Order: sequence, then structure tokens, then C-alpha cells
Amino acid sequence: MSLIKEPGSANEWSAINRAFSKQAVHFDENDSANPILQAWRSKIYKHIEGFLKPGDRLLELNAGTGIDAFYFAEKGYAVHATDLSTGMVRQMEKKLVENPMPRFTYQQISVEHLDRLEQDRFEYVFSNFGGLNCVRDLSVVTQHLSDKLIPGAYLTWVVMPPVCPWEWLWILKGEWRDAFRRFQSDGAPARLEGELLQTYYHSHSDIRKALGSSFVAVKSEGLGVFSAPPSAMNFYKKYPGLYRQMNHADGILSRYFPFNHWGDHIIATFQKVK
Repeated sequence: MSLIKEPGSANEWSAINRAFSKQAVHFDENDSANPILQAWRSKIYKHIEGFLKPGDRLLELNAGTGIDAFYFAEKGYAVHATDLSTGMVRQMEKKLVENPMPRFTYQQISVEHLDRLEQDRFEYVFSNFGGLNCVRDLSVVTQHLSDKLIPGAYLTWVVMPPVCPWEWLWILKGEWRDAFRRFQSDGAPARLEGELLQTYYHSHSDIRKALGSSFVAVKSEGLGVFSAPPSAMNFYKKYPGLYRQMNHADGILSRYFPFNHWGDHIIATFQKVK
């Protein structure tokens, strides 16, 4: 286990570290209190467990406080959890003190420096809930990634794509800019914990292009294609019946093209073939 301090040459990486470090202290509490987020997390686990095999070594990028990493470690998988944020990594440390896990390791490192990984040769790499949407160009992530994966390894990234029908409803409020913010070529500004960040929306084809010919697409699903996302808890509480209907539609359509490439997030899985 180690804490590798990144040089912070880019203001963007420094702002990301500060924002998520501030968020870390209440991250788990907010997560557990959001029923939409919990339902999505269960769906993501089911998706991944369809590809994981006993004994697999799993690398998690943008692991946050380790919610997902601890889940898979408790299932018996060897997990190496990584995150750029000092605060998030500190929360992982605290959890390990309270609940030691012999097959759980962690490292503070940015996704652009995966060549510095202490652990090597994984059967699975995973990144959840838009951590990679902080990255302008996914090739900075993939440039060293293939070398860390064995042939046949799987990759599952949960990212925010450009097409999100739910956000188009903002047109009804006259908020055209917000409704189509995901289509801005240079990303969209977002404020988190007082820090101004840029969010970049990645399509399924963006991921495929960044991975190159060494990977093939295996499966993808949409999350929140038409139903309310975790940020819309007011809608969830005010219109529970409508939410259930929209969520039911998502459950049917989200596995089929083009809906499996649309949504608040998508679950995209690829396999390394060479």
C-alpha cells in the first residue's frame, strides 16, 4: 500500500483532488441515503458478476472511499483500489483499520499514471459512477492499461455518455443550455464542494476508440435512460408511481441498442483479446 503524491502539474487534477477530498467525509452517508443510487449499484454488481471468475484480481480506478472495492473484496476477490483524491484514500485507510482485509490493497494515483501501479496483471479492471468523466481524453487512461491486464481480462467502465433523454426535460423549463450540455465538445463546467471542475461526456464509441484493437465490446447497459437519476430525488419522492413506470421501461429497453448507449450513465464492458 502506498500514497504516491502526484506532481499536480495541471490545475485540473489539483481541483479534482481538492473537491473529492472535501466530499470524502460525507460520501458514504450520502451514498447510502440515496435509494436510486443503491439500486443502480446493485445492477452494476450484477452486470460485473456475470464476468468475474473465482480468484480474479480486480483493479478499481477512481475507487473513492472504497465502497465497491470492499464489496468485491468481501466476496473473496483480490482488489487493488486506486484514487487520486487524498481524502478518499484516507477514508479507505480508516475502513481497513476497522475491518482488515488481507487481499485488499490501495494506492493513491491518478489514472494517467497507471504505469506506476504497484500491483500487476489483473483479470478485471473497473471504474464506477463517472470517475472517468473527469478525464478529457480517455487515451491517457488506456495508454498503460493493456500492459496491466492478462489476455482475456474484462474491463467495465460506468461513465456518463453524451445522450441522456432525462436531461432533455429541462427544455420544459426553458433551460436549453443545461438540456444539451453533454454535447459541448470541450466539456461542461460543474461545481463540486466549491471547486470548479470540467466534466467530459464519453460515448461508447469513445471508449472503444481509446481501447483500440486489443479490446472487443461485450455488453453495455443504460442507467437512467428515461427514469430519474440519483440527483433527482425530489422527483422520486414526489412522483413515485411515475418513477416506477419509467424505471420499468428502463429495465426493458436499457439492454438494447441504442438505449444501451444512452442514459445518465452507461455500463460498458469490453474484453482484452490480444
